[in-house]
Amino acid sequence: MKHVDVFTDGACSGNPGPGGWGAILRYNGHEKELSGGEANTTNNRMELSAVINALGALKQPCEVTLYSDSQYVCNALKLGWAKKWKANGWMRNKKEPALNPELWESLLNLCEVHKVEVVWVKGHAGHPENERCDRLAVAAAQKYI
Repeated sequence: MKHVDVFTDGACSGNPGPGGWGAILRYNGHEKELSGGEANTTNNRMELSAVINALGALKQPCEVTLYSDSQYVCNALKLGWAKKWKANGWMRNKKEPALNPELWESLLNLCEVHKVEVVWVKGHAGHPENERCDRLAVAAAQKYI
């Protein structure tokens, strides 16, 4: 299996508001940058969209090290929250529905295809790839302002 490093970030101007996401895929010394956005969204939706689009761009099953500054994404994957939400009919608990179930469904499906290791990085702390993804996300969001 090929090993790919994936770096992602999401941004939102207002929450909800115009948002964007950015991703960098790195394999064997080569990099590919991806970005996109929506006119009316949330930061968490953009964080998820970054990961979904990055993993979706891989043409075959890969071992992926995913670097994200989103504790929402990292914890839900690493601690199994998203799988529990799905098993409970997209409920966080007996009274609260899980947010963004369609995005989590897509992400969990991609995690079945790829072997994903999740690494949380502190945002806005000088991590070069995270800073680049942030610039891609903010630029994508600007198109909707």
